[in-house]
Amino acid sequence: MPIVAQSTETTDWVSRFADEVIEESERRASGAVTSLATAPVIVVASGLSPSGPIHLGNLREVMTPHLVADELRRRGHQVRHLISWDDYDRYRKVPNGVAGVDESWAEHIGKPLTAVPAPHGSAHPNWAEHFKAAMVESLAELGVEFDGISQTAQYTSGVYREQILHAMKHRGDIDAILDQYRTKKAPAKKQQQKAVDEAELEAAEGSGAASEDDGSAGSAGYFPYKPYCGGCGKDLTTVTAYDDDTTELTYVCTACGFTETVRLSEFNRGKLVWKVDWPMRWAYEGVVFEPSGVDHSSPGSSFQVGGQIVGIFGGKQPIGPMYAFVGISGMAKMSSSRGGVPTPADALKIMEPQLLRWLYARRRPNQSFKIAFDQEIQRLYDEWDKLDAKVAEGAALPADVAAHARAVGTAAGELPRTARPLPYRTLASVADITAGHEDQALRILSELDPADPLTSVDEARPRYDKAEAWINTQVPADQRTIVRDEPDAELLKSLDEASQQSVRLLLDGLAEHWSLDGLTHLVYGVPKVQAGFSADATPKELPPEIKTAQRTFFALLYHLLVGRDTGPRLPTLLLAVGQERVRALLGA
Repeated sequence: MPIVAQSTETTDWVSRFADEVIEESERRASGAVTSLATAPVIVVASGLSPSGPIHLGNLREVMTPHLVADELRRRGHQVRHLISWDDYDRYRKVPNGVAGVDESWAEHIGKPLTAVPAPHGSAHPNWAEHFKAAMVESLAELGVEFDGISQTAQYTSGVYREQILHAMKHRGDIDAILDQYRTKKAPAKKQQQKAVDEAELEAAEGSGAASEDDGSAGSAGYFPYKPYCGGCGKDLTTVTAYDDDTTELTYVCTACGFTETVRLSEFNRGKLVWKVDWPMRWAYEGVVFEPSGVDHSSPGSSFQVGGQIVGIFGGKQPIGPMYAFVGISGMAKMSSSRGGVPTPADALKIMEPQLLRWLYARRRPNQSFKIAFDQEIQRLYDEWDKLDAKVAEGAALPADVAAHARAVGTAAGELPRTARPLPYRTLASVADITAGHEDQALRILSELDPADPLTSVDEARPRYDKAEAWINTQVPADQRTIVRDEPDAELLKSLDEASQQSVRLLLDGLAEHWSLDGLTHLVYGVPKVQAGFSADATPKELPPEIKTAQRTFFALLYHLLVGRDTGPRLPTLLLAVGQERVRALLGA
């Protein structure tokens, strides 16, 4: 029986996983656990490779255990969320689209990521630290508490020495497990030649070994360990001899021909191959919960195989879900080895951390979802604001309340939020129309609600800054709003009597309706009044053709004000242009 039951009545996925983690932790504990005071620290884990920009798909690797860890903390448990920085992995290829990087970086393929120079202009000492830094900053903004572990530091300081020697001693057992999943078997000499051929091909193509690498078998047999070459620093090496008693290991580099013999009990320039390294860490750190991506969860992949190999190290496989991919509106599956894919830092430029947290919290890990960088972000913000209002009113469903609570804060407290969270689409329109002129933005924003006017743009920050960044970085130039300098005299002259009447009705009501709500009522009401209905008539009381008349009226106003069929929402646009200028452009 769990020590602490669910702290809420929710049945959201986070609470369910938290229950399972508590039960698993208790099963693993030696002796009876009768209170939180005697309960062990629960370890959850994530792994990130700073091989390039760490994108929004990678963020799910962190957010899934973070949300579970945070729920456990809310219940009073001590939790350690590890993020293993896989910075001792090999540099696989030169990513496309990364600023300050050119094809000359191909010469570093095969070296540890911490031995590769950072992009030109970076303030960081190496490739791994450059890409790690941006993620660390984003995680801080998102309120993610974690303990970071550099695998370069772990391996090069000898922390895993006993585990490496143990793996080498039990290489036959490891090989037998891996052999169950190998689809093709070949004589040792062919295996050795295959490893050499693949290494040469990778060097020529600038690609690199797959993350699912399980080691190589040469004439001396199978070894789950790869030294980094003492000559060229790359991992294109083959172990040719190993003595269990003396731990003497001999290897040859297929890239530069360098060979040497070392004592593995004293040697710290190499690492266990991935399919052995991951379960070794589960055992070493006592990981109870860790999710895995779809690519690591298929039959014969590292998570499944690791579940057997972890026993060799005296550990247990963590529980944890397979998580689905995260997409971007209009973009294909993301890959961190390529440049140009949106990162958490990119998302946090255009949206508040609460919204980004909510996108990960509201979907079960096995559900894919998209993060919007296009116009869809406005709809997402509308949905978020509606949920915020429902939660405040006590009208939201329990699971939605839970997702909202996980989005706005952590066990440590609420995240900083915008004092006056005005509609994102309104702020984006204002930022678009005012083009960076804050005094103009304040004029418009202060008129949105005359009964409670904004006195400073700071009250609308940081949401206003996010909306402005979205306009400046994600909206194409040809979709930006440019208000006419002069009236379109030719169009005004060509208007029929009904169109002229609609413009007059709008102008007559401007002063009385000069607020966001008032202008919304006015622009939707003009076509109703023209058709003989009340401006307050609801859609159910109106014939379908009223919607057509409204669209026609809106298109006319857009043409008269900005010279095209569409634009920002008309009430916001009218406020932005100002009464005097609106009257001039509409021929008053």
